[in-house]
Amino acid sequence: MLRQTSNFWLRHIHPRLALLIATIGIVGLASCLLILFVLARLAEEVLERDAFRFDTTFLLWIHQFANPKLDNLMLFITNLGNPSTVVLVASITILLLWWRRYQEEAKSFIFACLGGLILNTGLKLFFSKPRPELWHRLISEKSFSFPSGHALGSMVLYGFIAYELAIHYPNFAKVIYSLTVILIAAIGISRLYLGVHWPTDIIAGYGVGFLWLMICITMLKLQRLRR
Repeated sequence: MLRQTSNFWLRHIHPRLALLIATIGIVGLASCLLILFVLARLAEEVLERDAFRFDTTFLLWIHQFANPKLDNLMLFITNLGNPSTVVLVASITILLLWWRRYQEEAKSFIFACLGGLILNTGLKLFFSKPRPELWHRLISEKSFSFPSGHALGSMVLYGFIAYELAIHYPNFAKVIYSLTVILIAAIGISRLYLGVHWPTDIIAGYGVGFLWLMICITMLKLQRLRR
């Protein structure tokens, strides 16, 4: 029995696991597993309708800094994750990739964006978590709260663009990734400042978006390896 299990591992599991580690790295794989664990715990609590104490506490804390200048800044930042902006940025990216004859990258990008949209819509309907109602909000949102579509969408959209830019301009990779992290984080913070999401919504959106982004990038890398 032990020999059969060992042979099965060596023939079927180990080659795939080795290829996966070679593609995304040990750190990437460990990060994905950790995110899966956190998402599972969050999903369990949300399904049981349990409230996270720090959700309300953090939103009330961040709201004390509200002022007209910050209002305008946060409205501008959150607009970078709005559907109209996302569609515009995604369309321009697809056209540029196709024009530069990066067909595989363009197809992977389209797949990533469509998958992110499906995940966001499906998860919101599945959990049906209401949005915060702690103060009069500057913007109106009618969809459900969990997970944050802005967090998920910005992670997939801007994360994929950053990956492509870093691949083609490796000398500026650190700058590209740093600016992208700041942008994605700022979009999440803007949603909290505006009071349209709980902190756990943002965490879940980032987690789901990162996992989906890693899946799409891994698939793209494997396609490149096969070529």
